[in-house]
Amino acid sequence: MPINVKLMRHITNFSCTAALLLLFATPLISCKDKKAIVDPITKPGTTDPVVPVRSDVQFWLTEGDATVLFKKQNLALNFNTNLNSNPTIEIDATQVSQTIDGFGYTLTGGSATLINGLPEDKKSALLNELFKSDSTHIGVSYIRLSLGASDLDPAPFSYDDIPAGETDVNLTRFNLDKEKADLLPILKRIVAINPDIKLLSCPWSPPTWMKTNGSFKGGSLKPEYYGVYANYFVKYIQAMKAEGIVIDAITPQNEPLHDGNNPSLKMIATEQAEFIKNHLGPAFKTANISTKIIVYDHNLDKPEYAISIINDPEAGKYVDGSAFHLYAGNINTMSQVHAANPQKHVYFTEQWVGGPSNFGGDLKWHVGTLIIGATRNWSRNVLEWNLAADPQYNPHTDGGCNTCLGALTIDGSSVSRNVAYYVIAHASKFVVAGSKRIASNVPGSLPNVAFKRPDGKTVLIVLNESNVPQAFNIKQDDKQVTATLNNGAVGTYIW
Repeated sequence: MPINVKLMRHITNFSCTAALLLLFATPLISCKDKKAIVDPITKPGTTDPVVPVRSDVQFWLTEGDATVLFKKQNLALNFNTNLNSNPTIEIDATQVSQTIDGFGYTLTGGSATLINGLPEDKKSALLNELFKSDSTHIGVSYIRLSLGASDLDPAPFSYDDIPAGETDVNLTRFNLDKEKADLLPILKRIVAINPDIKLLSCPWSPPTWMKTNGSFKGGSLKPEYYGVYANYFVKYIQAMKAEGIVIDAITPQNEPLHDGNNPSLKMIATEQAEFIKNHLGPAFKTANISTKIIVYDHNLDKPEYAISIINDPEAGKYVDGSAFHLYAGNINTMSQVHAANPQKHVYFTEQWVGGPSNFGGDLKWHVGTLIIGATRNWSRNVLEWNLAADPQYNPHTDGGCNTCLGALTIDGSSVSRNVAYYVIAHASKFVVAGSKRIASNVPGSLPNVAFKRPDGKTVLIVLNESNVPQAFNIKQDDKQVTATLNNGAVGTYIW
């Protein structure tokens, strides 16, 4: 997490109104008025009504004031040919864009420890709730992992830590031992629940003996260890496979232009291109590894980083696409990267919620900018940041993010659900892997995105970003249905 971003979270000399205006312009600031803070949310009641009405369209709702939390509504939403003057969202299923890989979170080491520490009955129920898609479960289909420690582990580590002054160029001391207590047991249970879940791994730092400064924080990868580090990735993928865990994709470095985190590594674009084309790509080919290589994994203000690597013919031939965060830049830049190389994919791999959260403001920004905005700009996934933290935003490294609000807050045996839980749920439960984005217009203050699922059903996610309730039509072919969303509300519609 960029240090300047975390500092911005401590700026409190704004009125609530001014802060909210800034919130919708940028993800860096949220209203700090304690009166506006919503406490962690308890488990939503999402069971179907006892006597459901007949409806062509299923409708799941979250209100911006948190009075309704991801609950299926018992409303008669039936298609007809009646005309009215409401704004109309028109769906065109003949215009097909990218395939969706999934929606989810980063399962940090700290998240795994907190989940694994729950009593067995609560742990089992929570994992089913997160990773199944039937009943009231939310169907998370994509997880990001740290390859070694992230800043949301208690302390930094790699998979080949050795005494200072020593080296291990043959990686004989490589092991996953630090993951065996919590991360691997939780991952194995997740994979058992959803064998098709996609896993993306990325390092925050190589082993310190490979770095120019000998430290987990900052520094660069020594050129003489490029080949060794490529084999480190190979060993990781093979070791995870031996544990029954298939890594779908990796990025060479988390936030390669931010070397102030703990852990972190500075890796400029020319270095990443060199590492991929002469070391990582060939190592994967030699080891017959099909794991995707996705470049960059940092902010959208530097699209040239990803484009330059993909445009390098020797590096680009190994690259599946590029990944982005939005602590700086504009979400529409993803379309610029897509247009530069339409055959390569784009991914949205991280965005935090700073604690304490303003539920309504964070819901509006994250759904509008990421769930809707990133996918309308060609992203194949949307990942929120950490899955779980405790009430004090622990664990984290010394210098790591100390205000990162989890999608879940876990306090001993108690689990509560925060805004990122609902942001992802509105997509993950319904927009299954293999769905394709289809065209829809954006009338007025109703940003939206539509998908066609492999089973033929259509999913439409709509946000009312205005300050007043809004009636609107959903039109497909020659029929339409009229719906209403309160100001700040999010609705997912399925038919």
